[in-house]
Amino acid sequence: MRLRLSRSLVVAGLLSTGVFSSALTACGPGDPSPVAGAHVGDPDQEITVTEVPPPAISGGTLIVASDGRTAVAADADRDRVWIVDLERGEPAEVLLERGDEPGRLVEDASGRVHVALRRAGAVVTLDVEARSVVARRDVCRAPRGVAYDASLDAIHVACAGGELVTLPASGGPAVRKLRLAPDLRDVVVEGDRLLVSRFRSAETLVVGPDGAVLSRRTLPVFYSNGFANSEYAPSVAWRMAPLAGGGALMVHQRAMSSKVTLSPGGYYQSADCDGNIVHAAVSRIDPADVPDTSIPSLPAAAIPNVSLPVDIAVAPDGARMAIVAAGRRSVVSATVDNLERDAEMNGCSPEVTANALSGQPVAVAFDGQGEIVVQLREPAALELVGRRTIALPGASVKDTGHEMFHRPPNGVSAVACASCHPEGHEDGRTWNFDPVGLRRTQALGGGILKTAPLHWSGDLQDLAGLMGEVFVSRMGGQQPGARRLDLMARYIDSLPAFPASPPEDDAAVARGEVLFHDKQVGCAECHGGPMLTNNRNEDVGKGERLQVPSLLGIAGRAPFMHDGCAATLHDRFDPLCGGDRHGDISGLTAAQLDDLVAYLESL
Repeated sequence: MRLRLSRSLVVAGLLSTGVFSSALTACGPGDPSPVAGAHVGDPDQEITVTEVPPPAISGGTLIVASDGRTAVAADADRDRVWIVDLERGEPAEVLLERGDEPGRLVEDASGRVHVALRRAGAVVTLDVEARSVVARRDVCRAPRGVAYDASLDAIHVACAGGELVTLPASGGPAVRKLRLAPDLRDVVVEGDRLLVSRFRSAETLVVGPDGAVLSRRTLPVFYSNGFANSEYAPSVAWRMAPLAGGGALMVHQRAMSSKVTLSPGGYYQSADCDGNIVHAAVSRIDPADVPDTSIPSLPAAAIPNVSLPVDIAVAPDGARMAIVAAGRRSVVSATVDNLERDAEMNGCSPEVTANALSGQPVAVAFDGQGEIVVQLREPAALELVGRRTIALPGASVKDTGHEMFHRPPNGVSAVACASCHPEGHEDGRTWNFDPVGLRRTQALGGGILKTAPLHWSGDLQDLAGLMGEVFVSRMGGQQPGARRLDLMARYIDSLPAFPASPPEDDAAVARGEVLFHDKQVGCAECHGGPMLTNNRNEDVGKGERLQVPSLLGIAGRAPFMHDGCAATLHDRFDPLCGGDRHGDISGLTAAQLDDLVAYLESL
């Protein structure tokens, strides 16, 4: 259907969650078996529980091979890869190890497919014709993006810890390993250079053939005159996909950087585009050989009512693109030219084609005929949009906690918990809340519920208080019953901390650990115990008493402090960002401070 959407508020219908009947079924390795299904807790709300909570949605787990008819889909929920003949509708599965969490995948010139195993820290190589694994190689602690470089017959792997690893496509150990910057996401090969995206900042690094970062490209801020001069800053680059003519398209979020008034419905208060404080947007990334000065000054046009735009695909002719909304059962498509025209006109894309789907989408691709193919995680299927659905024989992964986290809690806003906490972590944003002030989004992974009371102000005693303030008041959801609250807690507790990369200098980490526990420096006085926090509010020289956060996974949480005053961990020790009231480093040399930072980055 064709939708024309104005810049005024758009009210979307409440999406049905459907009905799930839990049944115990025979499960293969890695199946998160359903163990309960009943109407418990809230009236008319179904409760469904998996044995192990499914991983947070990451997206981008589907390709169509070069033959145009063979789809290869990585199933992060069930730890397997599906190989499907789209014309015959015949699915085959390749079982992986439990907990691998397969993610991005790419085909090489020999028809092999290489899959990043997000939680296993490896890349697995598949023989598609034989439906089998031919190699498994350790690569880094948290591999994310993969790309095939035909000129080198090699696979480039971008890692969340900041590594960029190059592997021979034919097998064998890595031939190059670079440390670029934390939070790497996707890789696009551009001649002898690489475009490498960073997840939360939506920044793109241009990497030369010698491994040097030649430039850093940031996306422009959107300034609106339509509603109180609102501003939206780019964030959360879910996926970057290559364009046939060079460069790439990036689907990302843009978040309101002007003041957000905390009142009922506080996350749905702007008249810009669809009224949400977080928008979905698509930006063109210029080819690597184009000077930075040529980057367009126009920000991307927002796409209304798209919740969690976790994947983008470009048609073989390069003219059309499609993105999936994991927070809603839909896929939207548009021409690339129209998106850029809409950015120039009003910053909101008024004309897209939207298709409802039969399940929750996590990835999208185009087949050889230019038709859209969508991967559904629940129920497991490939949907050939407008044609048919190919069911995949995977066990159900419907889990109430997971669903509450990834679905908007009402039928108006497109904002879900995962909009600000992508992949269970955080969006890198420092929000300006009225009347609270500046507040940096906090990471949820690693056991945040053990650090209660919650929020920077420490004013919310437990998850029930947090849900009442955020999920209900700010996001417009219904107050969850006791059972649903328990399942939300169960899901949050399952989220891992940011996976810190192994240190480059173990001796520096050891020296830094000694400094961390030195009574004069005083770090461990507040950041002690298994969660590295004393669960109290402290005055660290910022004018108010603030909750002491856990330091687990701190390497992936820049900028730091409640107001985002520190772009790096070194900046955290600047007098303008707390100074000696937040740990006394006045007696440390520059080398000792480096050691202390090395230790913090290892946590």
